[in-house]
Amino acid sequence: MLALVLLLTAAAAVARYLPGVPAVLAFVLAALALAGLAWTVSTGTEQLAPRFGPAVTGMLQSTMGNLPEFFVVLFALQAGDAIVAQTAILGSIFVNALLVLGLALIAGASRSGAGRMDFDVTLPKDTTTLLLIASFLIVLVGLVAAGHNSAHLHTETISIVGAAALLLVYAVWLPHYLRSGAAAVVAGPAARMSMPVSFGLLLAGGAGSAFASDWFIHALEPTIHTLHVSQAFAGLVIVAIAGNAVENTVAVVLAWKQQADLAISVVKNSVVQVVAFLYPGLVLVSLLTATRLTFTLEPVYIGALIGTALIVWQITNDGVATTFEGTALVATFVVLATVAALEP
Repeated sequence: MLALVLLLTAAAAVARYLPGVPAVLAFVLAALALAGLAWTVSTGTEQLAPRFGPAVTGMLQSTMGNLPEFFVVLFALQAGDAIVAQTAILGSIFVNALLVLGLALIAGASRSGAGRMDFDVTLPKDTTTLLLIASFLIVLVGLVAAGHNSAHLHTETISIVGAAALLLVYAVWLPHYLRSGAAAVVAGPAARMSMPVSFGLLLAGGAGSAFASDWFIHALEPTIHTLHVSQAFAGLVIVAIAGNAVENTVAVVLAWKQQADLAISVVKNSVVQVVAFLYPGLVLVSLLTATRLTFTLEPVYIGALIGTALIVWQITNDGVATTFEGTALVATFVVLATVAALEP
């Protein structure tokens, strides 16, 4: 399997730099390379889980998996494209919280003999809390931006203060979460690989996915024109799924293998990192780039963010999930993707 991953990655690299390769072909090869590299990260994650527990392992994996989003947004801001930057971040939240979580719940519940997927509720509750805090901030900034008082002239300042506040909350939450899950035991087979090899797979998969994401994004614009896809759909759906290919594959595979706590940890850690670390962190980093990133969003996406937080809370707060609930999450994402696809 590793040989196939290397072959796909090499083919995607050739398609990226060799002149004359059709954009759609380069796009498909980059997507396949991302999927293969996601398998590499999935294998490394599963091998580390028996040693560190789901909390630490999920945090490590989501950190590696979110590297492509960071660089995509950073380069977009430097190029002056704030819309691409914001839609990439929002898409990452919606893809992980709705599509990936939904698929993981379907996989875990359908594979279980009991027809349900049981998991610890600590991380889902913390994720929802952070998501609601971020939603409150974004709604507040949106209302200020739409108002007619003097505050609407200072949305950038409010965003900076809000970003710092979110990062502070995240910094307070993270050590407690890692300590609480450090001693957890992951059910399943013992590790088959040594720790250095497992870490090596994680690092190689994460680094490779960053390169493959760049190749994917490079081929995206001409592919959009060829396939006549809207910019909003490309940012919120295609780019987000590609940038989260690692989490997409890892979470579903782990859920299918009945590693429920680890699967939930991978998905929810990714949501937490984007909402409470990546987004506010990039708001502050954007002070050094050509374009400022703020929490000012279109009303439709403000509503979608609030709805996502409430739906995720309703489904995961009891620590039990069924195929029905997983299907509901996926269906919600399909509706949101349809809205994005119909935008000009």
